[in-house]
Amino acid sequence: MKAKVYVTLKPSVLDPQGKAIHHSTELLGHKNLADIRQGKYFELTFDGDVSDESARSTAEEIAKDVLANPVIEDWRIELDADR
Repeated sequence: MKAKVYVTLKPSVLDPQGKAIHHSTELLGHKNLADIRQGKYFELTFDGDVSDESARSTAEEIAKDVLANPVIEDWRIELDADR
């Protein structure tokens, strides 16, 4: 079981790295992009036979306590049950 955790800045938080990437894409000729926001991606791999509920609960706790700053970042979790 894997949990994929996506961490992104909240929409109200300024994203200077995303702005710089957006500017670079414009210089490369990509004029049809309204905005680019950057983020982080993590894969958590669980040992043994873990339930979806347990994996999601553990991944949410880790995201909240370790991977993201809940004041300025949001996170989303996807479970991948392929074993």
